[in-house]
Amino acid sequence: MKAKFARFIAILMLVIPGIAAAYGFLAMKDSIFDKLAGEPFPFGKFVLGFLLFLLGWGFIGGWIFYRDRKRNYVAPRFKAKRKRR
Repeated sequence: MKAKFARFIAILMLVIPGIAAAYGFLAMKDSIFDKLAGEPFPFGKFVLGFLLFLLGWGFIGGWIFYRDRKRNYVAPRFKAKRKRR
């Protein structure tokens, strides 16, 4: 039971930033289409959408990079540096 709950929490940790990134993209798209329709540009909605998109996208990208680095799937320049003695 404990493992199922932990997996559920892990899935939520990826789904919530994904939903935030999708909402941010849609908010930016809507604000641009509002401007094209002749309405005043909703600058606040665009900035909020941009921030949500960047934060969600960055979190998911960072998680994938961390996982790949841990499993040794990355290029040599991205591998963790070893300390010299």
